[in-house]
Amino acid sequence: MGEGSCGSTRPAAECLPAVWRRGCRRLWRSAAPVAYGLLAGGVLLLVMGESPVAFYWTTLESGLLTWSGLMQTIIRLAPLLLMSAGFIVAFQAGLWNIGGDGQFLLAAAVVGGLGAQMTGVLPVWLALIMLCIIGFVVGGAWTVVPSFLKAYYGMNEIITTLMMAYLGINLANLLIKGPFLTDEAYVPQTNVIPFNELLPYIPGTRIHVGIIIALVVLAIVHYVQTRTGYGLRLRILGANPKAAVHAGISVRKDIMTSFALSGGLIGLAAAVEILGVWGYVRADWNPAFGMTLFAIVFLAGLDVMVVIPFVFFFAVIQIGGHEAARQAGLPNDFLLLLVGLILFFMVLTEWTRTRSRTGRSREKPPPAAPQDAVSDG
Repeated sequence: MGEGSCGSTRPAAECLPAVWRRGCRRLWRSAAPVAYGLLAGGVLLLVMGESPVAFYWTTLESGLLTWSGLMQTIIRLAPLLLMSAGFIVAFQAGLWNIGGDGQFLLAAAVVGGLGAQMTGVLPVWLALIMLCIIGFVVGGAWTVVPSFLKAYYGMNEIITTLMMAYLGINLANLLIKGPFLTDEAYVPQTNVIPFNELLPYIPGTRIHVGIIIALVVLAIVHYVQTRTGYGLRLRILGANPKAAVHAGISVRKDIMTSFALSGGLIGLAAAVEILGVWGYVRADWNPAFGMTLFAIVFLAGLDVMVVIPFVFFFAVIQIGGHEAARQAGLPNDFLLLLVGLILFFMVLTEWTRTRSRTGRSREKPPPAAPQDAVSDG
């Protein structure tokens, strides 16, 4: 039994230090890339003549330490977590859904374009539920072509999802400037959903219930991922598609359903963002959450409990960092650079850990032969 392992015969008191050490190592693996990225960003701030301490303190204060900043961060967190849930489903099946931004924007355009009409005709609660379902369906439908080509022809989904993302972004702008165009604004946008007909707030706050929806969805994804036969099939499919075929798994069906669920959750994220914050969609609006969340979810190992703090930290940087950049007289592009540095160190840390683990496995001596197999000869 190796060091730090806890067997059934060992007292619980002896196991606790080993569990604590494993937890600390896991926490450091998650926090180290963030620390390295912030350190590198601090060096860049010094080169540009700005104070890293002042910049990071303003970011923390504006995005976390004040009640208004914390509420804004939690509001931003809702669509980010839903998109992350969509990426987890796809990655679990070994599928690279790179087209999240196209699925998001197209669902947002449809929800924004139909929102004002539906809330004016239907009861508000029913209209909101229907619009969330519409966002889910639009996001999922935009994955049908890549999933079909992957399932039946083996075409690389990276290429097809990127192609569909390009089409989705431009189709969303076409819808906003065409059939969904409002006559009540000077810029191309959809009609505005009345403020009192958006998603309700959590009592005592300005945080809409989208964050509750996001956390419930993540809990369901985690349960499906770890406790159901469907989640097991997706894990087998993601680990070894050939083994999935030999195990009798319907690979084509699972590819298409997992892709559809992934896009559907991303479409739901768009619906929550429009119905909870904006109430309309402007042409050429693109928050471009997809690629950053894609990297965060992948580097978090598809673990919901790791994804949540990573995405929360990203939301803090987005909300607080804008105010910090404004006070420092820096462009908002510096925030993208800062996030890029953190992601770079995440990749570097994971690569180093993988190399170290591979090296140890190669150096491990072969097991000794059993005593009864050794000849006295």
